[in-house]
Amino acid sequence: MAGVAVDTVAGIPATSACRYGRVQGVTRPTTPDQPALRSWLPGFLALAAIWGSSFLFIKVGVAELHPLHLTLYRVATGAATLLVVLVLLRDRLPGGGRVWAHLVVVATFGVTIPFTLFGYGEQRVESMLAGIWNATTPLFVLPLAVLVFRTERLTARAAVGLGLGFLGVLVVLGVWAGVGGAHFTGQLMCFGAAACYGVAIPYQKRFVAGSAHSGLSLSTAQLLVATAQLAVVGPLVAGAPPAPASLSAPVVGSVLALGALGTGLAFVINLRNIRVVGASTAATVTYLVPIFAVLLGALVLGERLTWHQPVGALVVLLGVAVAQGLVGPRRTRAAEAPPADAAPPATGAVAGAAVR
Repeated sequence: MAGVAVDTVAGIPATSACRYGRVQGVTRPTTPDQPALRSWLPGFLALAAIWGSSFLFIKVGVAELHPLHLTLYRVATGAATLLVVLVLLRDRLPGGGRVWAHLVVVATFGVTIPFTLFGYGEQRVESMLAGIWNATTPLFVLPLAVLVFRTERLTARAAVGLGLGFLGVLVVLGVWAGVGGAHFTGQLMCFGAAACYGVAIPYQKRFVAGSAHSGLSLSTAQLLVATAQLAVVGPLVAGAPPAPASLSAPVVGSVLALGALGTGLAFVINLRNIRVVGASTAATVTYLVPIFAVLLGALVLGERLTWHQPVGALVVLLGVAVAQGLVGPRRTRAAEAPPADAAPPATGAVAGAAVR
């Protein structure tokens, strides 16, 4: 994904990891008691597959398209998809210059830059490795939320989880073998994309998520802003984008899948998952996205990983799980519940997961 990803946020209690938009009134205390698996598991797995396959589609797309052109096409397709959904649901775009000004920042760090960085990165590294790097997004979210945006507090458990996560990053990089070369540069680009999500998610929670607009409205506006940014920057850096008719069928299909599925359909599925099973469980899709990315990269593209890369990925995911309280001593119900006078929780809407 390139995309967030989650299109998945460590250290942000009672919030979802939905890539675009926000959902109000979803907290652990009000989550339905043990909903039937058949009511949410198919959508949960479908979402993991859609976001996990994004890295495969990026790899196919950059074979013919400049990363900026690929990002422009996929974001424009995603914006068009959500505009259709917006009309069908009789919703509308947000009003007010202040919201749109904040969305410029969110679109820049949550869509335009990370999507493009994943494209550049996958010119140099395997798609499955890009999927692993996307899973490091939560490692950036919590420190920035604590130190910069002041939306979270750092606990001892979260600090241990972050330490484990960054140890996993070093294992993925294989620092003991030395670093350098195009492959290492590609990994840094994917790592930088995850860092951008780490900026966008707490920024959106701090400045955008409290607005009265729906998640769908904010998501659509965010993609429209990103499309405008790329339409200006893309031709200046990479020249005029090629006509879609000049592209091969696999590349066109990849662009449509990235835009229509990875943003439009995935947003709808994730929103339903949150409503059915709750934000905390819905956010655990983060752990399946890199698994799908690795499986699809191996089965479809014939890619292979060095032993330390999946091992490092497991350490990263363990660190995220510890930071989120999924591993280790569980917090009490009272500790999990927000204060009575707290504002309704909002979900980070930035890609994604990841992918984004």
